[in-house]
Amino acid sequence: MKDFIKRFKVTDTKDFKLSKHDTAETAGYKKDEAEDILTSLIEDTAKLQTELYAANSHSLLIIFQAMDAAGKDSAIAHTMSGLNPQGCQVFSFKQPSAEDYDHDFLWRHYKALPERGRIGIHNRSHYENVLVTKVYPEYLLKEKLPGITDLKDVGKKFWQNRYESIRNFEKHLTANGTIIIKFFLHLSKGEQKERFLKRIEEKDKNWKFAFGDLQDRKKWGDYMDAYEEAIKETSTEDSPWYVVPADKKWFTRIAVSSIILQTLKDLNLKYPELPHGELEKLEEAKRLLEQE
Repeated sequence: MKDFIKRFKVTDTKDFKLSKHDTAETAGYKKDEAEDILTSLIEDTAKLQTELYAANSHSLLIIFQAMDAAGKDSAIAHTMSGLNPQGCQVFSFKQPSAEDYDHDFLWRHYKALPERGRIGIHNRSHYENVLVTKVYPEYLLKEKLPGITDLKDVGKKFWQNRYESIRNFEKHLTANGTIIIKFFLHLSKGEQKERFLKRIEEKDKNWKFAFGDLQDRKKWGDYMDAYEEAIKETSTEDSPWYVVPADKKWFTRIAVSSIILQTLKDLNLKYPELPHGELEKLEEAKRLLEQE
């Protein structure tokens, strides 16, 4: 599992290039062994989730970002399938509402953060504000930002300030006990085409396809540039990005599960120890129950 962290964690932000990351990598794993591996990973993660809940000192925020059809939904479903739903919450962020636009861009995401002891999963996240808005900067005008009355007002300094806001936001969260893992599911344009065609050809997948997805596909290069810049600007030691290959869904799930499990292990959580007086009460309760 530590190998997955070393392999996919973005540490060299200065020379980071998405083009250097293989979208079809499987790290020597084979598809026919994936199910057993994933089952074992899920079982181990479930045990550590209980420790996270009992310790009540940290929360875990897992962020998923990707192009359409990269497998975010299925990765979340499979890697989280063994967790206790009482200690896990999933938020999927769509287009901001009128209320959202009346606040700063981080507001709705802050409201969705997991409490201590819980795992929060964000399907898309505050990063949409440096991804979609960078590809379609006209969306920024809806935010009614002071000093931004025209797209000519949006330049390099604007984006640097927004990256800084994100870094400060995540720094504040980690300082207060929230562990952050950020996954970019790295899909090739060719594989996206194949998955789109399946959504169109297979009736039970028709609902997954939206014609607007083709508009984003036309801007593939712009999106890759936006992702590359966002990852370079916001991958830190305390709040790292992991670029996970997404052409093989079965391997994506193994990699994501392994990184989550290792992150929880590294917390070295322990069940709370009861004070002496409480232990005496437990012994008394045991004696009374045995006497019934």
